[in-house]
Amino acid sequence: MTTPSDTPSDTAAARPPFNTDLPAFDRMPKLLTGQVALVTGANSGIGQAVAIAMAQAGADVVVNYVAGTADPVVAAIEQAGRRALAVKADVSEEDQVVAMVAEAVKAFGTIDIMVANAGLQRDAPLTAMTLAEWNKVIGVNLTGQFLCAREAAKEFIRRGVRREVSVAAGKIVCMSSVHEVIPWAGHVNYASSKGGIQMMMKSLAQELAPHRIRANAIGPGAIRTPINTAAWETPEAYAKLMALVPYRRIGEPQDIANAAVFLASDMADYINGITLFVDGGMTCYPGFATGG
Repeated sequence: MTTPSDTPSDTAAARPPFNTDLPAFDRMPKLLTGQVALVTGANSGIGQAVAIAMAQAGADVVVNYVAGTADPVVAAIEQAGRRALAVKADVSEEDQVVAMVAEAVKAFGTIDIMVANAGLQRDAPLTAMTLAEWNKVIGVNLTGQFLCAREAAKEFIRRGVRREVSVAAGKIVCMSSVHEVIPWAGHVNYASSKGGIQMMMKSLAQELAPHRIRANAIGPGAIRTPINTAAWETPEAYAKLMALVPYRRIGEPQDIANAAVFLASDMADYINGITLFVDGGMTCYPGFATGG
């Protein structure tokens, strides 16, 4: 339903309140102490929340970005007492991904966690969608995750298990969407990329398990980011959106960050090859709640 984007300024006159009852990052359990996480698309939106949560959980963090600046995220990670490294790279470009992982290993000695989060949308009806729009979304959302997973797996296999920090040699967390299972007319490139992520992730999990490497995905539903501002910035739009969410609240980037920390931790060590939907029940197809 959403992809990472910048956190918006609160300029709307009437806007549904942000959720204030979620666990604060400063109370995040130290589940990742001594580990190094690389988070792509980490200078805004979901990626930013994930990067900060990883630091609050005890990890040093490599903050990947492709545009803008990563300085605020780096500062937040350092404020949490962890080391941060900002690396600019386009995940759809093989040479840039190879160089990014190499730079991370050079700086921190290794990486333990890859969160392949970077993604985008280029929406259009099928008959109006250009090949460039198709290729751009597939290139970033699917090929980009493949490249990041491949390079991370090489490092995980080279280094092996570091039992002092984790019982697994490495953890790959792919950022998918509810649209890996829910069709989305007008977004065929995006939905196809997310459906591809599902099968790619499961294949990675199957292949890498003997190396004690786990691969899982997170499937966000409606998350409050600017990519879908029109769906939540007014009370009328928000009420319409809630018809798709049985839990009757929009998700926050922190909801996804909490799931990412869990999947990267040893608490999830026997979880491999699954998509954890964080969607307030959107994948329960709420239109059928009263019989369809």
